[in-house]
Amino acid sequence: MRIALGVEYDGSDFRGWQIQEQGIRTAQRCLEAALAKVADHPIGVICAGRTDAGVHGIGQVVHFDTQAERSPRAWVLGSNSNLPADIGVIWAKPVPETFHARFSALARRYRYVILNRPYRSALWRQRAAWCYKPLTAEWMAAAAAQLVGEHDFTSFRAAGCQARSPVRTVYALTVARQGDCIVLEIEANAFLHHMVRNIAGVLMAIGGGERPVRWAREVLKIRDRSLGGVTASPEGLYLLQVRYAAEFGLPVPAAALRSEGVGWQ
Repeated sequence: MRIALGVEYDGSDFRGWQIQEQGIRTAQRCLEAALAKVADHPIGVICAGRTDAGVHGIGQVVHFDTQAERSPRAWVLGSNSNLPADIGVIWAKPVPETFHARFSALARRYRYVILNRPYRSALWRQRAAWCYKPLTAEWMAAAAAQLVGEHDFTSFRAAGCQARSPVRTVYALTVARQGDCIVLEIEANAFLHHMVRNIAGVLMAIGGGERPVRWAREVLKIRDRSLGGVTASPEGLYLLQVRYAAEFGLPVPAAALRSEGVGWQ
């Protein structure tokens, strides 16, 4: 039997999603340990998208195969009773063997939240990036529009990115101010390592008046990461939603359905 799960987590105290050497705390390690207790046999999960240390998950999706017969409710409640407080399973659903959390995904959607005010936040220090300099959201939105479509995103990938091709298709990239926050949302068929954080870094430089709006297009065309600006911090980044064909009937995270509100609400 193949089971899909919806998973949310606060990435602040995880060294990313993927299992690493023994003793390193990751979201995958915690989830697999909890599922193994429910299934009464070892479980290995495949995720829709690996996230870095400090990055949060609202709409992460995983799948795993098991011989154990459990109801969806039992998978959710049993897993959560064995998980630490900063990670939880929010839904479970049997899926056909043709479903693959990574390869069946049609698109992935991320949210990046910037707290833009002169003073830092004690409460949201690990939930949003902080920029004390005023940012002009309209400039950022105009620059973001230049990145929509199919492009070579070499200038926006990490130096150690192992993807075979730097070409990705961005379906939508929006920027809007919401009170003290500026919220970026981006949806693409797939993402390169650090792609969203590098885009956020470029847009923040433009929003702060350090660069003109056209710089986003110039960075894209030059295809050189060393000229692409700083990588924004991980705290403001959320994996918001993974989109699949309707035939699988997977739930959509409530946060992805809202047209207003910021990443932590």
